[in-house]
Amino acid sequence: MRRLFIVIALACLTLQASAQQMISPNGRITANLNNGGLTVSFNQKQVLDIPVVGFEGMTTPQPFCFRRHFKEEYAMLGGKRLQCSNEANEYVSALGQDVRMIVRFYNDGIAFRYEFTNLKDAVLPKELTTYRIVEGTKRWMQQWTDSYEGFFPLTTSYKTLPVRNFSGVTKSADGWNIRWGYPTLLEPVDGMFTLISEANIEHGQSASCLYNDKELFRVTPAENPLHFSGNWHTPWRTAIIGNLADIIESTLITDVSEPSQLSDIEWIQPGVVSWIYWAYNHGSNDYNIIRQYVDMAVKLHLPYVLIDAEWDEMLNGKTIEDAVKYAVDNKVKPIIWYNSSVGWIDGAPTPKFRLNKPEDREKEFAWCEKIGVAGVKIDFFSGDNQLNMDYCIDLLESAARHHLLVNFHGATVPRGWQRTWPNLLSTEGVYGAEWYNNVPTFTAQAARHNATLPFTRNVIGPMDYTPCAFSDSQHPHITSNAHELALTVLYESTLQHLADKPESYYAQPQQVQDFFGQLPTVWDETRFVSGYPGESVVLARRNGNTWYVAGINGRDEAQTLNLDLSFIPGSQATVFSDAAKKAWDIHTVKALPTEMALQPRGGFVLVIPQSFEFNGKYLSQSGELLFRSTGDSLYVDIAQSHRNVSAFKLVKNKESKKSTTYNAYERYMNNGRETYREVFIRVTRIRNKEYLLEYFGKDKDRDYNSNERYTIRAID
Repeated sequence: MRRLFIVIALACLTLQASAQQMISPNGRITANLNNGGLTVSFNQKQVLDIPVVGFEGMTTPQPFCFRRHFKEEYAMLGGKRLQCSNEANEYVSALGQDVRMIVRFYNDGIAFRYEFTNLKDAVLPKELTTYRIVEGTKRWMQQWTDSYEGFFPLTTSYKTLPVRNFSGVTKSADGWNIRWGYPTLLEPVDGMFTLISEANIEHGQSASCLYNDKELFRVTPAENPLHFSGNWHTPWRTAIIGNLADIIESTLITDVSEPSQLSDIEWIQPGVVSWIYWAYNHGSNDYNIIRQYVDMAVKLHLPYVLIDAEWDEMLNGKTIEDAVKYAVDNKVKPIIWYNSSVGWIDGAPTPKFRLNKPEDREKEFAWCEKIGVAGVKIDFFSGDNQLNMDYCIDLLESAARHHLLVNFHGATVPRGWQRTWPNLLSTEGVYGAEWYNNVPTFTAQAARHNATLPFTRNVIGPMDYTPCAFSDSQHPHITSNAHELALTVLYESTLQHLADKPESYYAQPQQVQDFFGQLPTVWDETRFVSGYPGESVVLARRNGNTWYVAGINGRDEAQTLNLDLSFIPGSQATVFSDAAKKAWDIHTVKALPTEMALQPRGGFVLVIPQSFEFNGKYLSQSGELLFRSTGDSLYVDIAQSHRNVSAFKLVKNKESKKSTTYNAYERYMNNGRETYREVFIRVTRIRNKEYLLEYFGKDKDRDYNSNERYTIRAID
């Protein structure tokens, strides 16, 4: 349910331009109009300078008017939290005739865009929005490449040599790189950070990047050849602002994105995936290898298997239909790979050219749905231009019609589509574990890079890093086992692909194997605990009543991390950490640790279960049933139901981490006489404040195993 509460006002600020101030609802973020640009402050210290706004011929904003204050709540199917809320003050300024600038001040950042009206077959003018990043400012920036697969090194200068093998490299006359991808993390003041990105790409829009001329970094949209009539607006330019907790916990990217376009979402399910590729650098055309990964999913209790490229060239006398059937017969949901056929084509893996034309795409996705495919991984796009953005949106829309999950690879970074099209469960756009297959560079840099991603790339949306390799692929890894395990919690991705081969996972202790089968990929809550980009990171994530706390050491020397877990109302935990010589140290504690000593490039995971609590009032989706739960009893008032049952009381007989079962005698009327029969009810947590109630029953005359199911939500 999406709720939007709006208070609208139009009161132009009457102060002088140099003194105009806009402010966030909590008062921490403010901005002043200054010589035609904006200076943004956090707790009265400047954290962002935007010296130029607007377009060619329209760069001087008029006095800003306060337009409205609003609060919003919405639900997500993945991400940092399932129930999101935000609050903002919105201001508007005229930039010229029929052009205005909208600026929103949230409690964790700002977002602005430009809106055009009364266009007549117009070509878009050149955008001039510019950020000033002064020399000496700490920054973590990725050089632009169409796949967004690069590092975020810490520097204090724009003077960086370009990565030679990147596509789209642009250099200054002095030889420095001048093109940068999102997101960009800055620390303009000690302990205060700004993360620059953008959000809400729609049809007819291109994504942008940053081009710099020394300290000035200009927002530069990719190619968009369209002519426009009527109204049009840019995507939102965003800056998440605050301390590191504000950065990591922010949902600003989805806050400003369009609401879900899907009404039926019950088929969209998160989960962990066994992935055929990493260990062999191929392998998805070998039916026998596919079977091994399906068997691994069965053994580790994983819901999905990804059959990667070249499945249309299946060996062993089999076809992809045979592979899909084997997975489905074993109750594992298969995902299959496609080449987008707009990027790498010549010499690239197949299948190709099956999705480009709308009619071919519909036919292909209908076939996928028919044979039991649950999702598609689509790879090798060609950048951020309007054609690529429209193509991605068309793919998401078509896939949703055929109940297919989507994972974009070799593609742009998330910009909010995960809210608008919730069947988009992950996106690559990251230098991930796959690079152990490609070059030896990653081995020495992985730990530091891994400890940077939670502060940069993963802030803006799901990240298909494909974590957790205990063995080696083409090039070795030197991160510890617990470091690798921790990545599955640290990295948010609604589809979490496990990189390693089956025998590597089978060689791990049983507790580690069980961990994968219980690992959530969606979270009710995410908390930053400690860390600094590239040095270390500790995050706490809650799914239902279970907390997962994970941390890694990004350094090549040992360090001890302090933990303040006082916000977790639990004590007993299972600890996964490193022992000597790459061995595991798995044990339980009765009090949560206040520090963890980590090996060089080491890590840890804490799993902290809590008792299942199901107290309060709950209403079914149809409004037909009302449930009241108090202590050990569950009362159900179903007088309005088709079975004419007045009420029953159930007494708890079994409890686990996620469900509670009840036994009782149900009272109902039979031919005017009060009658009782045994009932059994299981209540299972789906997500925060939402439960699945399954009803079973039996009376003395006949079985009453109706297996009725109700989704119920807490009510105030």
